[in-house]
Amino acid sequence: MNHLTFQVGRRSLCVGVVAFAAVLHGFGSLAASDPVRKSGYAVGTETCGSGDLAFPKVQIDMKAGFCAGLVASEEDHLKFPRSIIQVPGRDLFVVADMGGWGHADGRLLLLDPHAAQGQRFKELLTGVEYPFGLVIGPDKKLYASTAETIFRLDPLADDPRGTVETIIRHMPGRRITLPDGTKLDESAHPLKQFVFDRNGRLFVNVGAHSDDCITPAPITRPCAAAEGSSAMAAIWLFTPPSGGVFPALKPNDPDPPHTVYARGLRNSMALALHPNFPDAGYAFLQGENGRDLPDIFEPNEEINAIERGRHYGWPYCYDLSTPSPEFKRVLQSGVYKSLCTANALYKQPFSLLPPHGAPLAMLYYHGAKFPELEGKLLVGLHGYRPTGSRVLIYDVDDHGFPKPAPAPVRYHVSCAADPTHNFQTDAGDVAAASFEELIAGWHRVNGARPQGAPVGITVAEDGAIWLVEDKNQTIIRIDRAAGDPPPPLPCDTRSQALIDQLAAFVARDPQNKVRLATLRKNLVEKHCVGCHSDFGLKAGQSDADKDATVLRFMLSQDGWIYPGDPESGKLRTRLRGIGAEKLMPPGGESLPKTEPGYAALLTTADQLVAKMVPGTPMRIKLGLPQRKFYGKANKECGEIPAAKVVVVTQRNAVDKPGFSRFFRPADPYLNGECSDDDGYFIRQEFLVPVQ
Repeated sequence: MNHLTFQVGRRSLCVGVVAFAAVLHGFGSLAASDPVRKSGYAVGTETCGSGDLAFPKVQIDMKAGFCAGLVASEEDHLKFPRSIIQVPGRDLFVVADMGGWGHADGRLLLLDPHAAQGQRFKELLTGVEYPFGLVIGPDKKLYASTAETIFRLDPLADDPRGTVETIIRHMPGRRITLPDGTKLDESAHPLKQFVFDRNGRLFVNVGAHSDDCITPAPITRPCAAAEGSSAMAAIWLFTPPSGGVFPALKPNDPDPPHTVYARGLRNSMALALHPNFPDAGYAFLQGENGRDLPDIFEPNEEINAIERGRHYGWPYCYDLSTPSPEFKRVLQSGVYKSLCTANALYKQPFSLLPPHGAPLAMLYYHGAKFPELEGKLLVGLHGYRPTGSRVLIYDVDDHGFPKPAPAPVRYHVSCAADPTHNFQTDAGDVAAASFEELIAGWHRVNGARPQGAPVGITVAEDGAIWLVEDKNQTIIRIDRAAGDPPPPLPCDTRSQALIDQLAAFVARDPQNKVRLATLRKNLVEKHCVGCHSDFGLKAGQSDADKDATVLRFMLSQDGWIYPGDPESGKLRTRLRGIGAEKLMPPGGESLPKTEPGYAALLTTADQLVAKMVPGTPMRIKLGLPQRKFYGKANKECGEIPAAKVVVVTQRNAVDKPGFSRFFRPADPYLNGECSDDDGYFIRQEFLVPVQ
C-alpha cells in the first residue's frame, strides 16, 4: 500500500403557532402516532422523492418546488460526515466521515441508498486521518484526501484498501513546522479540499495554520507561514505529466512539483471551476472563511475570483479593503505596502458573502431534475451563527461569475430582531452578488428539527442534490416537491429572559461567582481569546463585567450549557475532547499535563454548570427510552431520554400531586407547545437521586 496518513486499527413570529401546527399536521395525526425523531428531526409518514429513493421528509424551510428527505442519520452510525460523491455510472455514493478530530478516526464509507434502513453503509477504509475531499478525476476514478495526502482508489473492489494509489504524499497537515522553527501539533486548518480542471491540473487548498497569524505586538514582518514556495493560506497547483493523469507514487518517489497559484486565502474549503476553465475569462471561484471578529456583522465572508499570482488579503485585509490593525507596520512598507487599498498584488473579493456564514461547499448545478437551476452556483453556509445554516443560489453570467447588484443588497439573519441586513463594510453599504436561498431556514425548532450545518454538496446523475450535514450526523437528498411549501417554522432559541435568569442565579451564588471568575481568567482569557469572537470581551471592562460577558456568551451558544447537567453540554465535551467535535482550545489535549491546575479548571467548569440552578439534581429513571413531561395544565411538553439529569425545584409540586417541578430541560426535548412561565413537571416516580 502507498504511504497515506493512515493509522491502524434565533424572536418568534406571529405566525409561529399556526406554522408549527401546520408542520405537525404534515406528520399525520399526532393523536394516532407521534412523530419519530432521528438526529433531532421529527419525521412522520410524508416522504420526499419517489420509488426506493423516497425518504422521510424533514421540515427544512426551502424554496418552492423542493423538499428534503433524510437518507441517513446518527442511527446509521455516522459520526462526523463531511463530504459525498457519486460513483460514476452507479447509484452508489462514497462518504467521507472524519469520525471527529481524533486524528485517525476517519473512514470512507460506501452508501447504497436503495438498501434497507440500517444496512446502507459499508466501510471502505478506516483509520484515515481527517478525510475530507472527494472528487471524480479526469480518469473517472475516485480521488480522496487526508490531512497530508491525495490518493485514488476503487470503491467497488473486493479489497478497496488494496487499490489505494497515492499521488501526493507530503502537504502541510496537522503537524507542521513553521519557518521560524516553531512546531505545531495541531494546525488550525488541516483539511484538504481539491479540484481538477479539464486538463487534469490539480488545485489544492492548503489552509492557514491559525485564524489570524497574530503574534505578540508590534508585528513588523509578514506572516511567515504564508510566504515562500510552500506557503500556507494558499491554493497550490500540481500539473500532471503528459496524458493528464498523475502516476502512483512508489515508496521513495518524491511528490510531484507544485507552485503556489494564489495566496492570502485563509481556508479554501469551497472551490468551484467553470467547466470551460482554464479557457480565458472563465471562472475559478473560492469561498473564503474570514477571520473571526466579535461583531456578528463583521467581517463578511467572500467569493473570490482566483487568478494566478494574486494575493487575496489574509491576514492583512478583510471585507473589501479594510486593513487589519494588527498588521499596520507591515502595510507601511515592503511588498505589502498599502496592500488593501493601492497595491496591484491584491485582488479584492468578487462579492461578499454573509458574515460568519462559513462557506464549506460550492458547485455549479448541472442536472435534469431542476432545470431552473441549470448552470447556477450553489453555496452551502455551514456557520452556526444566525447568518449560516443555509444554501444559496447565485445566477451567473456566461463565464460562471455571479451577477453583481448595486447597493444595498440584503441577506437573511435567522432568529434576529432585524431579520435582514445590508452587505456593509467600514465604508457603508456595498454592491454584492444577490442570491436566492434553496434552504432559507435551518435554525433549531424544538420538536421539529435541529440547527443544520451543510458541509458537502454533490449533484447526482439524476439531478438530485445530496447534502452532508455534520452537526447532526445526517445525509439529506433534495428532490422535486409539488404544491406550495409549508410556512416557515418559528424560531426557538434560549430567550434573553432565560439568559438573564440564569446569570442572576450565578450572581447570587458566591461559590459560582468564584468559579466563573476562575474560568474567565485562567481558561477563556488565557486560551480562548482569538476564537469564538473573544467571548464578547472588550477592552476597558471591569472584572465583574468580563465575568458577566463570558457567562452570557456561553449561555447564548447552541448546546454549550444545559444547567444542572454538565455531561450533556458541549462546553464539557469540547473542553475534554469527547465525541466528534473539535477539541477546544486547539492543542488542549496536552494542557492537563503541561499546565498545572488545568485539570482542576475542567472540574470547575463542570461545577459551574452543575450548580447553576438552585435545586436538587435528579436523574431520569432508567426504563422506557423516553419519559414524558407536562405543563401545569397537563399539556404534554416533550420527552426526556432516560438517564438525563434535571434540576428539581419542587420535589412535591404545588397543586400537582404526584409530580415534581423542574427547571427548563435541555432544549432538544421541548416540543414547542409549552412555555417557561407555565413550568415543567414530571412524575415523581421517574426521578432518582444522582449518584
